[in-house]
Amino acid sequence: MAVLVTGGAGYIGSHMVWKLLDEGEDVVVVDRLSTGFEWAVPAEVELVIADIADQAAVEEVLKRRRIDAIFHFAGSIVVPDSVADPLGYYLNNTVKSRALIESAVRVGVPHFIFSSTAAVYGSKHNAPVIEDAPTVPDSPYGTSKLMTEMMLRDTAAAHPLTYTALRYFNVSGADPRGRTGQSTRGATQLIKVACEAATGKRPYLEVFGTDYATPDGSCVRDFIHVSDLVAAHYLALKRLRDGGASIVANCGYGTGYSVLEVVDAVRRSVGHDFDIRLQGRRTGDIVSMVANADRARRELSWTPSLDDLDLIISHSLAWEESLKRRNT
Repeated sequence: MAVLVTGGAGYIGSHMVWKLLDEGEDVVVVDRLSTGFEWAVPAEVELVIADIADQAAVEEVLKRRRIDAIFHFAGSIVVPDSVADPLGYYLNNTVKSRALIESAVRVGVPHFIFSSTAAVYGSKHNAPVIEDAPTVPDSPYGTSKLMTEMMLRDTAAAHPLTYTALRYFNVSGADPRGRTGQSTRGATQLIKVACEAATGKRPYLEVFGTDYATPDGSCVRDFIHVSDLVAAHYLALKRLRDGGASIVANCGYGTGYSVLEVVDAVRRSVGHDFDIRLQGRRTGDIVSMVANADRARRELSWTPSLDDLDLIISHSLAWEESLKRRNT
């Protein structure tokens, strides 16, 4: 039996692949390499270059490798892009996820772990947000992910499939052992962009919105280390294999940092200033998003070990140095 990771050549997916290997799992990756990198997939892992909507290719892998679980990371993730191109996001995140779920049902894959997002909640909630809060997304990105959660719920009610949908907050950092990290060109995650600006890879960092009802006027986010996140995914797999029921759970630390606080933390870490440009509010951005992750801690027995903003930034900066060496 093996495990399939879609989007396994990308940021979170590649961390998941390494985690699975560390746990002794047999792993195969399906990735069309639109934003991922072939070199991010470990040499011992089979990489199938295909779109998840190519059901013939996907189902061949599911059957040949006798897949018992799918980790689904493939998709588009940039909120402003989803506002500009909603149909593209509904195609890539929702329609193609439907094809993948159908393939899983056809072949009889019993377990499915889905990469969802805190963006499903929207801005009409109290922080820290719990899983039972109303889901009123403010962007097509959030809606596209919520629709996939709904498809999984309904499919699991009709077929022998159990799933876990993990709603991420702001994923950051890099593998502490330096094996992989955020490498996407033009990435939009705050800590990644700030580290690129601080190391001269970008000319400046833009901060969108400084007049929100927050302590310093900038948006507030819950930053979770990518290695803690993939640890939660592996615990979700173990729980499903042990007969656990389908669940939806938040993955965050429950602590919020503002955009400007993160900028200051990056400044401290690198020991120098860098160019910050203050801009107006950006369509689709949520003012404050902080997790209540009690369900993940309780149901998955998840105990994060890297809950430290300075540590997350240090791992991110180390990865930027690694990328610089790779590209020279």
